[in-house]
Amino acid sequence: MCVAVQSSRTIRLGSRLERRTSGSQAFLRRLFRTRGSLFGTVVLSLVLLLAIAASVIAPQNPNKTIGSILQPPSMHAWLGTDHLGRDILSRLLYGTRVAVLAGAVSVGLAVVLGVSLGLMAGYWGGWVDDVLMRIVDALWAFPTLVLALAIAASLGPGLSNAMVAIGIVFTPAFARLVRGQALSIRERDFAIAARALGAGPLRMMLRHIWPNVLPPIIVQSSLLIPQAIIVEATLSFLGLGIEPPNPSWGSMLRQAYQYIERAPWLSFFPGAAIFVTVLGLNLLGDGLRVALDVRLRQRSA
Repeated sequence: MCVAVQSSRTIRLGSRLERRTSGSQAFLRRLFRTRGSLFGTVVLSLVLLLAIAASVIAPQNPNKTIGSILQPPSMHAWLGTDHLGRDILSRLLYGTRVAVLAGAVSVGLAVVLGVSLGLMAGYWGGWVDDVLMRIVDALWAFPTLVLALAIAASLGPGLSNAMVAIGIVFTPAFARLVRGQALSIRERDFAIAARALGAGPLRMMLRHIWPNVLPPIIVQSSLLIPQAIIVEATLSFLGLGIEPPNPSWGSMLRQAYQYIERAPWLSFFPGAAIFVTVLGLNLLGDGLRVALDVRLRQRSA
């Protein structure tokens, strides 16, 4: 008897693992069917690898003078040196950490704030929805960069303050998305049945609504992370991001634009890093959107 029960459990566990494996394979097939998704995946993997291993890969201390100023690319300094004689390759690698941190943390903060506001507004409705959505609409009315500049300027320079500013700026995007999904899901049969069986508001939001809004949140996050990298680079370029001498791609561009004619490589390498990273993440985000959205998936089939 015990052997039979154990065998049936093993069979069920094996079937679950098989379904999960086949589901993952189908998702990867849909993802890489979109043009550019593979390039975006490679770029994301490379950026994460460089960010994690920057201290090991970087040939020099990013804040240390290693030679003459404005030295062109050579065997001694593969990407040249800046106006203070610091190694550009090392500063570029350490700047990758700042870009990844800014994109992940700021969008993560926006997800927490936006999902919380959207779930409460969409589930409760009434005056709660009116109050929360008016706050969201007020934030949404400002241009992204203008609001980020205003918040960062009021908080002061620094990477932490810049990430908080970017997170607040991107909060309305998640709040409006989750609210719309919650308004639709709360009226479905399974949600009505759960409330009839005594499910409380917290259980309804976390157990029944949250799993159904997760795919669009993943897609929205993948599309906003490259925007967060651009906003952080802009804040650093304007002196409201990471404080010197710590490197970031935006601060490197700020220091390089004065020498654009004499040393164009100073601007080219951080600009190329921003371009390739943002392009790859946008292409990956488009692939995730098609892979996770049922309607787009059927249209592309």
